[in-house]
Formats: sequence, C-alpha cells, structure tokens
Amino acid sequence: MAYDEGLAARIRAVLQGTDLGPGELVEKKMFGGLAFMVRGHMTVGINGEELMVRLGPDRYEEALARRHAREMDFTGRALKGFVYVGPAGTEEDADLGGWVGMGLDFVRTLPPK
Repeated sequence: MAYDEGLAARIRAVLQGTDLGPGELVEKKMFGGLAFMVRGHMTVGINGEELMVRLGPDRYEEALARRHAREMDFTGRALKGFVYVGPAGTEEDADLGGWVGMGLDFVRTLPPK
C-alpha cells in the first residue's frame, strides 16, 4: 500500500524540531506504509492517508475520544495503545504536532532497543 508522501514530509519536519539525537530516528517501511522509529520503537507512521500513533495504554482512551481518531485495527483486532488518525485530524500543523508529540512522549518512557 502506498502512503501519503506529503504527510511523511510534514512528520519529518515535526521530528526535526525535536531534541532527538543523531541515530535516534529511523524511517522503516512496515504495516504496508512508513513507520518512524525512535530508539527502536515505532512512534508514528503512515498507512495510506492515515496517521498511526503509538501512545500507550494510559492515553489510549483519551486519544480515542478525540475527533478523527479510531482504533488501529489493521489485523482485524484493535491494537491497544495505538490509534489511527484520519486526514482531517492532521490537516493543521498544530494538530499533527500534537499527535507526534503524544507518540514521542510515550516512546521516551521505553528503554532503547
């Protein structure tokens, strides 16, 4: 499956504005799209036109309550701690930055792989 190259460029711009050090960010094709790995953990990604966000179990319900977010269910079963965000939920740079920030906040709690 192809992924939205424009969204990928916008995610790169958000991540470049963070304090990630050299080698901490890797892009990897997975889930039929593109994943942005931080310290070896999938943080955010793109599947088609949708943003995938890994935000962990503590913020899962909060994220699902936001407009344009839904369970990440590409296997037919919901992956707890991951959500899809539809294109309307990432149109504004501030919204995209917020979602990417949620992913980074969670991944920073995990030990590097």
